Amino acid sequence: TGTISSLQRQLEIQESQLRRTRSEKETLQKQLRERENQLRAMSAKFCSLREERKHEDMMAAAEKENCSLRQLVTEQEAKLAEQNKLIDELQGTVSQLQAEVRTSRYHIQEQQRAQEVIQSQAEMLQHRELQTRVALECLTSRFERYQSKIIQATFSAAGIRPPQAELTDEEVLEAMQKIINERVEFHQMLKQKGIK
Repeated sequence: TGTISSLQRQLEIQESQLRRTRSEKETLQKQLRERENQLRAMSAKFCSLREERKHEDMMAAAEKENCSLRQLVTEQEAKLAEQNKLIDELQGTVSQLQAEVRTSRYHIQEQQRAQEVIQSQAEMLQHRELQTRVALECLTSRFERYQSKIIQATFSAAGIRPPQAELTDEEVLEAMQKIINERVEFHQMLKQKGIK
């Protein structure tokens, strides 16, 4: 946005300079027309003086002024050519600045679209994270209930002392393994005695 503002300021400055140069060009063209009118008037005056063959001093002065006017017209034409060249350069600069402004606006729009996509993806990820947390809490709750039932079933068996403190997973597994081993031994003993 700062780049666009800077480019727009440069564009306004260049357009102002272009308008000023065009105004100077019009002024120079007006002066050139006036000098040409003066030149034509002096030429007409020379023709009249040649026909009358009088006032030689005035004629010489008029001729001198005519040369001066011609030189001034030449200078004005050269200056006008320079102004035209400057106008062309300014128009090129204005076109370049306008292209840069369009490019900057396009990049900003692309960045805004990319930011909207990222924001949408972030919201989706937050939603999935919330769903995962809820599912994890449900699984944790079910696991804790299942663990509690296992402990309850394990230590409610005959000959097993109930725990006096909180049990670790290894202690629960050892108690369950002990019960399983005892059942296997009992089953083997019944089998050896022939009892089904």
